[in-house]
Amino acid sequence: MLVGGGVVVAGATVAQRVLGHDVMPAWLHGGALGLGGLAVVFGSCDAMIKSVQGVGRRVGWNPFVSGTMAGLASNIPELVMLGFVLAAAPRVGFIVTCLTLHVGALAFGLYSGFLPRDQTGHARLPEPLVKISSDLFAAAAGVFLGTGLVMLMLRAFGSGDHRGEGLGVLDLSVIGVALLFVQVVATAELVRRFSGGNEGEDASSAEPPLSWLVIAGHGAVGLFSSVVGGHAVGDFADLLVAGLAARGYPEMVGALLLSVFASAGAFAMIITSHRRRLYDVALASAAGQVSQVPFVVLPVAMLLLAILASTGVIPTAPSGAVLPIDLETTSVMVLAFPPMLLLWKAVQDDGQVSWVETAAMVCVFGIVVFLLAVHG
Repeated sequence: MLVGGGVVVAGATVAQRVLGHDVMPAWLHGGALGLGGLAVVFGSCDAMIKSVQGVGRRVGWNPFVSGTMAGLASNIPELVMLGFVLAAAPRVGFIVTCLTLHVGALAFGLYSGFLPRDQTGHARLPEPLVKISSDLFAAAAGVFLGTGLVMLMLRAFGSGDHRGEGLGVLDLSVIGVALLFVQVVATAELVRRFSGGNEGEDASSAEPPLSWLVIAGHGAVGLFSSVVGGHAVGDFADLLVAGLAARGYPEMVGALLLSVFASAGAFAMIITSHRRRLYDVALASAAGQVSQVPFVVLPVAMLLLAILASTGVIPTAPSGAVLPIDLETTSVMVLAFPPMLLLWKAVQDDGQVSWVETAAMVCVFGIVVFLLAVHG
C-alpha cells in the first residue's frame, strides 16, 4: 500500500506540474491523489499498529492501551490536513474540525454493530473505555455545550472584547491549552491504571517481541507516510470541495466531506485492526476518534488559529476576532452535546453495548449529521 500509493501520488503530482491541466485534467489529478493518498494512509496506519504493538509488548501494555496510543498517532494525517485548511480558510477549518467529531461518533455507533456479542446480544467494552473514555465523553459534552452557549450569548448581546463578532487569540489559546491538559491527564491515568494485563491479544503474541530498532523503524515509516498521505488526501478534498461549491452545494456539505477525509487515518486504524481480530485495538481507535477530537484535534486547531493570527498569516476582524461567531460555527459546537451525552450513557451504564444502544447511536448521530449537512 505504501509503495503503490506513493507511486500514484508522486506520479499524479509530477504529471500535473509537468504536463499541466490541458493534458491531465483536474478530476484525474484529484482522483489519483485521493486513491493514492488513502492507500498510503492505510499502509501508514498498519505500520503504526505494528510499532505501537511492539512497544506495548515491550512495556506490558494491553491491547486497548496500545490501540489508544496508535489512535493518537493516527491523528497526524488529520492534523496535517487541517493545518493547510486552517491557513487557507480558518472558519472552514474550524467547522471541519468540529464535524470530525460528529463523523467519528457516527463511526463509533456503526462499528459497535460489528463487535462480537454474547447470547443476550451485548458487546463487552474494555474497562479503560468504561472508566476513562466515558469521563472524556462527559467532559466533552460540557465543553461543547458551555462554549456553544457562551458563543450564542456573546453574539446575541454583542458583548465581550470583540463585540460578539467572534473569539480572539486569547480565547482560543486558553481554551486550547485547557483541553490539551485534560488529554495529558487522561493519557497518564490510562497508562498508570490500565496498562497491565494482555488479555485479548492475538496468536502473534507467542512470537518474540520486536527489537526497539524495528519498532522505531515501523514508527518512523508510519509517521512520515501518514504526513504524505494526509497531505495528498487533503489536496484531493480541497479540489472536491471547490468543485461542489462551484456547483452551488451548501458549504456544510463540503465541510462534511472534508471531515470524512480528515478522519481517514482513524477509519483505517479501525478497519485494519478489526480485520486482524484486534477488537480492543479497533475499539480504542473508534473511541479515540471521538474523545481525541475535543481534547487533541480541536485544541491544536485552536492554537494553530491563534498562532496564524498572531503572525499575520490569516486576517482578523477589526475588533480582533479570529474565529467568527455565526450559524455554522455555533451549530457545530452546540449540536455536539447530544452525541457526547448519548455516548457517555451508552458506555458508562453497564460497560456493554446492546442492540438498542447501537440503533439509538446510529439514529441520533445520523440525524445530527444530516441536519448539519442540509440546514447548517
